[in-house]
Amino acid sequence: MSLITRFRRPAVEPADGDATPSTVVTPRGRRILAGAVTGLAAVLVLAALVAPDQLSRLRPGSFLRIPVEGLIAVALLLVLPARVRRPVAVALGLALGLLTVLKLLDTGFFVARDRPFDVLLDWGLFDDGFGFLTDSVGRGGAVAAAAGVLLLAVALFVLLTLSVLRLTRLVVGHHTATVRAVAALAVLWLGCAVFGVRLSPGVPVADREATTLVAAHAGQVRAGLRDRKVFLGEAATDAFRDVPGDRLLTGLRGKDVLVAFVESYGRDAVEDPEFAPHVDAALDDGYRRLRAAGYDARSGFLTSPTFGGGSWLAHATLLSGLWIDNDQRHRGLLAGDRLTLNGAFHRAGWQTVGVMPAATQPWPEGKFFGFDRYYDAEKLAYRGPKFSYAPMPDQYALATFQRLERAKPHAPLMAEIPLVSSHSPWSPIPKPVPWNAVGDGSVFHQASASTGSRDVVQRDTTQIRTDYRHSIEYTLDTLVSYVLTYGGDDLVLVFLGDHQPASAVTGEGASRDVPITVVAHDPKVFDRIAGWGWQDGLRPGPQAPVWRMDTFRDRFLTAFGPQPTR
Repeated sequence: MSLITRFRRPAVEPADGDATPSTVVTPRGRRILAGAVTGLAAVLVLAALVAPDQLSRLRPGSFLRIPVEGLIAVALLLVLPARVRRPVAVALGLALGLLTVLKLLDTGFFVARDRPFDVLLDWGLFDDGFGFLTDSVGRGGAVAAAAGVLLLAVALFVLLTLSVLRLTRLVVGHHTATVRAVAALAVLWLGCAVFGVRLSPGVPVADREATTLVAAHAGQVRAGLRDRKVFLGEAATDAFRDVPGDRLLTGLRGKDVLVAFVESYGRDAVEDPEFAPHVDAALDDGYRRLRAAGYDARSGFLTSPTFGGGSWLAHATLLSGLWIDNDQRHRGLLAGDRLTLNGAFHRAGWQTVGVMPAATQPWPEGKFFGFDRYYDAEKLAYRGPKFSYAPMPDQYALATFQRLERAKPHAPLMAEIPLVSSHSPWSPIPKPVPWNAVGDGSVFHQASASTGSRDVVQRDTTQIRTDYRHSIEYTLDTLVSYVLTYGGDDLVLVFLGDHQPASAVTGEGASRDVPITVVAHDPKVFDRIAGWGWQDGLRPGPQAPVWRMDTFRDRFLTAFGPQPTR
């Protein structure tokens, strides 16, 4: 018996039902696995090239297109020398990863802000987004979400680079067949482009989505750089810069003027068939109660510079009389000496007050706006529970402002108060309590217990829209109740929305309009604004005037300034 025979292991046939050893992969199995991996790589690269950057454009036909960028890339890889082909393939893979991340950012911004991501100006919003998530779902959830987004971005860069390298080896290894395929697809692309062939509406077969997207974002950068100079010119033009205080706001002498921004209170709240029956009923009922108490109101619309978020841009636009639609303009405003609406009141002798219930961190803008007194969340000293994003209920913010300022003997006040109970995610909503029971806010522990809790992440669109409506009704009812409880003959209330809610509530293509209302007891206030054409009541109708928000400051100062002699 030879040594080979002596030490050879006998073959053992697997019993019925037993699997063959997992370490054994046949050549056919390897070919199938390799083909599957190559197919997945091709699908991933194609999707990166042709996928749209808006959810509304995402349909099956979007992926049945011929991307011209893919044809050019393959042709380039075929003609390059072998020594540079791999570095170029890596660069193409990284570029595809960057393109995909950019598309995902656009998708998110279209949902949240109804516009694409601005690669020059929007980076600071990620910090605000993280803060919003922290306030809404807790720091742990915010960190997990941020980590998930970061891992996804890294995975896209790695997978797309590996996919391009794998496909490069394939096309080079089948040079002749690849050349024929690219030539045929190029002719087909050209024919489809000339005749406008579409497999579904708005989705051309001859695709150049990637090139168009990159060109659009490059145009964004150029426009943003030019806009710096344009804004400086706009800020330097101010008809009220040198008007002396004794000629400003003479029609409001002796009045307390309160400007209240209602978070996410947009035109859809009073016109969308799902919201309007409830919100309009609350406004009409509030107007009847105000009229019975001797008050009146006029309402119109303003066009906000922002949508779905960025409340500070709307606040700055209304107060400065400048169109502040991005953070670059906002920074430019804060670096200047523009006369703001509250600055005009201060010059005319009013004490100016800022009440910022959502300011839980240092607020450098306060130095620019120059309030005589400023109350952030810490100074408001709320001792009750949080309601999702809102650090405190709107009722508490108004009650505390009343206690600290208007309840005491005081000179005329002008106050700005952004109300945040209607800030997304709109759940839960506090229940009103008697004004004399608000105290330090502890009473809201009991009120919050009766509202129950809801997972704000798991809600469907219907529940989100319902929660939004309830939050708007709550804040509007609170404002009416404040006027009826504490108003008096000398209060003038201006309340308005800062922007429309996100497109998850409004749908795509919604306007940027927000309602604005003036409430007062003194009829002379309305004599001053009779020329505005605003409609009676708390609710502007479809035919109410619409102004850009940046025009309000000048119109307001003109209406309440010295009237011409007759």
